[in-house]
Amino acid sequence: MSHKFLIVTSDDFGLDTAVNEAVRQATVNGILTAASLMVAAPAAKEAVELAATLPPLRVGLHVVLADGQAVLPRRLVPDLVDTHGRFAPGMLGPSVRFAISPRVRAQLAAEIRAQFESFARTGLELDHVNAHKHFHLHPIVLELIMRIGAEFGAFAVRVPAEPVSFARQAAGFAGAASATALLPWLARMRRRLRSNGMICNDRVFGIACSGRLDRTTMLAILARLPAGVTEIYLHPAVATSQPIAQSMSAYRHADELAALLDPAVLQARAATQASYGGYLDLRRFASKHDVVVSN
Repeated sequence: MSHKFLIVTSDDFGLDTAVNEAVRQATVNGILTAASLMVAAPAAKEAVELAATLPPLRVGLHVVLADGQAVLPRRLVPDLVDTHGRFAPGMLGPSVRFAISPRVRAQLAAEIRAQFESFARTGLELDHVNAHKHFHLHPIVLELIMRIGAEFGAFAVRVPAEPVSFARQAAGFAGAASATALLPWLARMRRRLRSNGMICNDRVFGIACSGRLDRTTMLAILARLPAGVTEIYLHPAVATSQPIAQSMSAYRHADELAALLDPAVLQARAATQASYGGYLDLRRFASKHDVVVSN
C-alpha cells in the first residue's frame, strides 16, 4: 500500500471516567480516531453511552485476560480468575496453562465469547479487536479471537509490530531487544490473520513508550510517517488525584492526552497527507481505491 493511512487509538476505554473524558476531548478536538473498549471495566457503561454521541469515533473490543475483571462469574472460569473475579496481573503462568490444559482452554474460550457477546449488546459497530497487554500474541488466544470473533463480525486485529529503530530510540537496548524478539511471533500472527481473511496494520507505535507518548514523540512519529497502515496507540486520561490502576502508577496519562490535543500535532497530521480513521474506514478506503492492505 503506497498511500498513508493513520489510526490513532486509545486503549482501556471504559476503565475509568478519566479515560472516557480524555477520549471525548481527543475525539472532538484532537487526532484520536478509535478506542478499544474494556467491556467489564468499571466505567464501560459510561463509555458506551459516550461513544454513541461521538459518530467519528470507531470502537473495538479490548479483550482482557490479564490485570482486569472477567465478564463471566468465577464459578464458570475458576482457573482464570481470583476470588474477586480478576485475572492475574502477569501473563507467564496463564500462558503456560492455556497451552497445557484443555480445561483452562475451554474456560478461556468461554470468557472470550462472553466479551464478544457483551460488546455486541452495546449496539456499537465493531471496528477492531486487540488484547490488553497484547495477550493476543499468544497463539491460542489469537486463534480463539479469530474463530469466535468471526461469529460477531470481527475483521481487523492489531499486530503489535513496532519498528525496532523506534523501540531503540524510545527504550534503548532493552526496547530494541524486545521488539526484535517478537519478530517471529509477529510473522506468525500475520500469517494466521491473512489465512483467516482479516486485515491488520503494517506497524504500531506506542509499545516502547507505553504511558509516555508525549507531544515530542508524537511529532517525531508523524514527521516520519511511512506509507502503509500505521496505528498509534496511547492511554490518555484527564488528570486524577490517584492512579487509575496500580499497574499504571507511572503512566503520564495527561501528557498523552495533551499530545492528542496539541495544535502542532494536528498540523503535523495534516502535513502527512494521510487518510485517517478506524479499521472500518480503512476497509472502506481500500475498497474504494482498490488497494491491498495487510490481509
